[in-house]
Amino acid sequence: MRLPQETIRAKRDGLSLDPEEIAAFVRGLTDGAVGEGQAAAFAMAVFFRGLALPERVALTRAMAESGAVLAWDLPGPVLDKHSTGGIGDTVSLPLAPMVAACGGYVPMISGRGLGHTGGTLDKLASIPGYDATPGLDTFRRVVGRVGCAIIGQTAELAPADRRLYAIRDVTGTVESLDLITASILSKKLAAGLQGLVMDVKQGSGAFMAGLDAARALAESIVTVAEGAGLRTVALITDMDAPLASAAGNAVEVAYAIDYLTGARREPRFHAVTLALGAEMLVAGGLAPDRDAASGRLEAALASGRAAEKFSEMVAALGGPGDLLNAPARYLPAAPVRRPIRQDGTVAEIDTRTIGLAVIGLGGGRTRPEDAIDPRVGFTDLAGPGDASGRLGIVHAADEAAADRAEAALRAAYRMGDAPSGRPAIIERLGAG
Repeated sequence: MRLPQETIRAKRDGLSLDPEEIAAFVRGLTDGAVGEGQAAAFAMAVFFRGLALPERVALTRAMAESGAVLAWDLPGPVLDKHSTGGIGDTVSLPLAPMVAACGGYVPMISGRGLGHTGGTLDKLASIPGYDATPGLDTFRRVVGRVGCAIIGQTAELAPADRRLYAIRDVTGTVESLDLITASILSKKLAAGLQGLVMDVKQGSGAFMAGLDAARALAESIVTVAEGAGLRTVALITDMDAPLASAAGNAVEVAYAIDYLTGARREPRFHAVTLALGAEMLVAGGLAPDRDAASGRLEAALASGRAAEKFSEMVAALGGPGDLLNAPARYLPAAPVRRPIRQDGTVAEIDTRTIGLAVIGLGGGRTRPEDAIDPRVGFTDLAGPGDASGRLGIVHAADEAAADRAEAALRAAYRMGDAPSGRPAIIERLGAG
C-alpha cells in the first residue's frame, strides 16, 4: 500500500488510483495519519488531474463508510435535497419542514459556508440554543418525531469528508467536480436515504458558472448516486442573481421564517423551492406526479403546517419554541443598517461579488478556524430588471465595514437595459 505522499504523487502525475489505495488515504484522513498539508495537496492534485468515474465512486464510498451509516425504520420515505451552493440560497430551511408536513422524513446533513457561498449550518448557528451537531440518538429521535432535522456533520457521519471539506474551503479547491460529488454523496449515503434531489447551481454566483460545467456536475452526481443505489434527480437552477433577497446568516433565517409564515414569498425563490420539493415527494411515492406534489406543498404552506414543523424542529434541537412568533427577539441584529440606492434598471449582477462581500463583512471564513458574525449581510437585494432605485441594505458591525460592503455591492451591479428573462429551473436530469 502506498504511503500518503506516494498517493498524492501518483495523482499529481495523472495516474489512476485503485479503490484500495483511495480507501487507505481516506482512512488516513479519518484517523489523522494523513496530515493537513497532505490533505490539501491531494485536493489540489485531484482539482488539476481529476478522477475517473471508478475513482470517484471509490472515493465517495470510502468517505461514506469512514463513519456510521444510518438505517431507518419509519412509516414514510427518507428523502433529502442538497444544493451545490449559491448566494441567498436558504431553500433548505423551509423545504425540509414542507416535505415533513407532506409525510416525508428528512434527515438533512448540511455544511458550513464553502468558498463564496453561504452554509446552512452557519445560518442555523445564528439561532440561540440550536444544536446543529447533536449526537446520532438525538438526530434519529428528532427526525422520527418531527419528520425533519437539519444538522451538520457529526463526528460519527462521514468524518473523512468533514475534514476534507474544511480544507477545500480555504485552499482554492472548492470547484473540483470530483470532490464536490464525493463530498455531497458521502454524507447522503451515510444518512441512509431512499431518495435525493440535487440542486446544481449555474451562473455568476455558482461554483459552476457555465452550463456545460453545471451539467457535467449534475450528471456526475446522478451517475455516482444511482451506481450506489440511491435514486437521484438533479435540477440545474439559476444563480446569475441571489436566489433570495437576503444574503448572510441571521438575515437568511429571518427570510425563511417570512417565507414559511407567508409574510414574504418572492416568485423566483418560491419556484425553486416548489420544484425541488415536488421532486422529493414524487421520489418518495408521496405524490403521483410533480403537479400533484406542488399542490401538496402549497397546501402545507397555506395551512401553516410547514411553519409548525419548522418550529417543532427548532425547539427539538434546543432553539426557542416561539422563534416564528418573535424572530427579532432571538436573531442577532447588526448595529449598522445602511440602505444603498442607485438610479436605473438592474441589467446584470456579479453574484459572486455579493457572496465575497458577505465574507468581507465577517459572515464567512477565510480560514477554517475563523468565527462568523451571524448578524451581518445584505437584505432587500435588487434582482434583474429592478428599477426601484434600491440595491439593498447593508447589515454591518461598524461604519468602516459598511463602507467596504457598500463599495462591493455597487461594484456587483450593472445598470442598463432590462435583461431578458432567464428561467429559475434550467434543466432536469435523472430518475425518469
